[in-house]
Amino acid sequence: MTESLTPKGTPRQQAARDHLWMHMARHSHIVNDNAKIPTIVRGEGHHIFDDQGKKYIDGLAGLFVVQVGHGRQELAEAAAKQAEKLPFMPLWSYAHEPAIDLAERLADNAPGDLNRVFFTTGGGEAVESAFKLAKQFWKLQGQPGKTKVISRALAYHGTPQGALAITSLPGMKTPFEPLVPGTFRVPNTNFYRAPEAHAASEEEFGYWAAERIREQIEFEGAESVAAVFLEPVQNSGGCFPPPPGYFQRVREICDEYNVLLVSDEVICAFGRIGSMFACTDFGYTPDIITCAKGMTSGYAPIGAMIASDRLFEPFTKGDTTFYHGYTFGGHPVAAAVAMANLDIFERENLNQRVKDNASAFKSTLSKLLDLPIVGDVRGAGYFYGIELVKDKTTKETFNDEESERLLRGFLSTALYDAGLYCRADDRGDPVIQLAPPLTIGQPEFDEIESILRGVLTEASNHI
Repeated sequence: MTESLTPKGTPRQQAARDHLWMHMARHSHIVNDNAKIPTIVRGEGHHIFDDQGKKYIDGLAGLFVVQVGHGRQELAEAAAKQAEKLPFMPLWSYAHEPAIDLAERLADNAPGDLNRVFFTTGGGEAVESAFKLAKQFWKLQGQPGKTKVISRALAYHGTPQGALAITSLPGMKTPFEPLVPGTFRVPNTNFYRAPEAHAASEEEFGYWAAERIREQIEFEGAESVAAVFLEPVQNSGGCFPPPPGYFQRVREICDEYNVLLVSDEVICAFGRIGSMFACTDFGYTPDIITCAKGMTSGYAPIGAMIASDRLFEPFTKGDTTFYHGYTFGGHPVAAAVAMANLDIFERENLNQRVKDNASAFKSTLSKLLDLPIVGDVRGAGYFYGIELVKDKTTKETFNDEESERLLRGFLSTALYDAGLYCRADDRGDPVIQLAPPLTIGQPEFDEIESILRGVLTEASNHI
């Protein structure tokens, strides 16, 4: 096929090499080796297509985002209609109809008294907002010392300075230090790597992991801890679901020590696990929910921090103000698209679809456990990680050099070439992550498993 050109007349591959700074990407091979940059030009349903016309299964929903699939005309029409009526208005002491309507809808779906919606343009900003609100809230309660935050090992919570401080991935943090101080780590809920003394049952392991939060609060002093930030299913490290009873115990601990519980649902909300908010799936009510991604299925950027009435109450008095905001937070076009996206959820009953099909997705992917390289298949809903190991018996993982060869040297390219777009991740032990659109079912599960089986069978030759 003839290479496409920019409006200036430059071949797009060359223009990309010369000008495009991609996110989270190594550029050395592109700059020095003239490597081809994969370029996606359109999407349709659960497929994406590159500039050569090749079709791929979108096994990651873009980036855990495109819940309703690509090419939904009504979402494009909703954006165009709102842009014609009111293309922009900030929420800085003013309101607009799409933001009002969406805030009401999100509050109706959130558990408990989480009724106050603060809009952002993405997930990292939502986490940043929650961090700031937690600190200001405790100051307004006469407890200014409560500023510290606890999160879990390997967890990713975003890239703004505060959210990055909460993130637990040293390789992503070190280049930008010093960061916001006062963030601390506790063990995550990776039952596959549970300490031997607590590996007898998931419930026992979950209680042990939750107790580490209590221990950390006591060590730092409850008078200094503002909040605990946890994803319902932890993304980084490879989809760690919570053991039974884990979040119930965490909620008890937070209540006992007067610490806020933040449910970071940037990935897990909007049907990814099943319910509109994943805390509902796991039976706990947080003080704050952070969310983004699936709210519009990626058709426009938006995020939100949803806070309880208790946290909003101090701001109903006098001149107390949350001096925080974003120019494009709650953008009217994005909010209108979110409303149309949630209409699709209701009309097509996507939340129930995930709940009905989740066990079939898991059992289909679990067939891969017969491969020597597959150590664990874990996750929930339409969100799964496949951990790769060097030795299944001992659970021995790969060293850094082997992981580099396996993931970047082979798997990422091989999966893509085989027609599956997903993530081969080394933020922890090597995993392949899957989070497809919520519209797929058994035929697509089988196709994904078949592609993975072929590539992973070959992968052992590239270690």
